[in-house]
Amino acid sequence: MNAHPTWISPLVSPSDIAFTPAVKSRQEEMGSRAGYAKFESTRGWESRVTPVLADFIAAQTSMYIATANAQGQPYMQHRGGPRGFLHVLDEQTLAFADFTGNKQYITAGNLDENPKAQLFLMDYANAQRVKIWGEAKVVTGDHELIARVSSPDYAARVERVIVFTIKAWDANCPKHIPKMLKLEDVMPAIQERDEKIAALEARIKALEKSLQG
Repeated sequence: MNAHPTWISPLVSPSDIAFTPAVKSRQEEMGSRAGYAKFESTRGWESRVTPVLADFIAAQTSMYIATANAQGQPYMQHRGGPRGFLHVLDEQTLAFADFTGNKQYITAGNLDENPKAQLFLMDYANAQRVKIWGEAKVVTGDHELIARVSSPDYAARVERVIVFTIKAWDANCPKHIPKMLKLEDVMPAIQERDEKIAALEARIKALEKSLQG
């Protein structure tokens, strides 16, 4: 008997990809199952890219991708690039350029034997996070696709492309997300402040000099 039947049977709701019978049992025990069941029967999780998700993805410079090998050993790896490095190919497909790294190839190797994967995108500045479940595959030698997901001004060599098919996604609560800002977003304000401080210091020195006669 398969220990995880919801992974191979059709999903009643997109959230079933995460809410397995064991998870639902735990929710029942802790008193949250009724609320989630109502949510599933009304709006539920999305399984396609909406305009809101597309805009969120286009603004990101960083994410995490989780995979597991055939034995179920999980692995999470950071991926980053220029703003919008994660591309929306269509309403159910994402892709990103996988750059040359430390040559461990754990993510690529895991995907060779187990396509199930998850993307975790965090916007610390606005306290927003998005979790995307689906299946991923490694694509090499597709020059048209490589060109589509590459950024000519970004100094990194593309080894392969990871193509991700969305099964479900959820944007959950902002509690406990620390407030962090990107350096490039705050530097203009810091530079403007420093210029104003320098101008005020110069005026003070000029006034002091004039008073000293």
